[in-house]
Amino acid sequence: MKMQWSLILSILFAIIIAVFAILNVESVQVNYLFGKAHLPLILVILFTALLGAAISGFMAMFRSIRSNRQINELKKEMTAKEITIATQQNEIAALQHLAEPIIKDEKL
Repeated sequence: MKMQWSLILSILFAIIIAVFAILNVESVQVNYLFGKAHLPLILVILFTALLGAAISGFMAMFRSIRSNRQINELKKEMTAKEITIATQQNEIAALQHLAEPIIKDEKL
């Protein structure tokens, strides 16, 4: 069901972009740092939109990589602490085992 909505929204978005492109074909002057150019307005709009999407995608990818690294570090830290806890529990059990004869003698 979700895939159908995704397909419908994608087709609707493509139609909106096509209509927008047809309505914005006039040429506009674009000033670059190194010169000027006359381009159709739709190309300028689409290029800037794609550039914005690419930048957003790279930022999301960077955040995802950083989050995955942090998750892996926390997992390693958790594993180390679990090992420490298990070791300490074994030590406590061993000490309780050693203390059992002493406690039995004190009760008598």
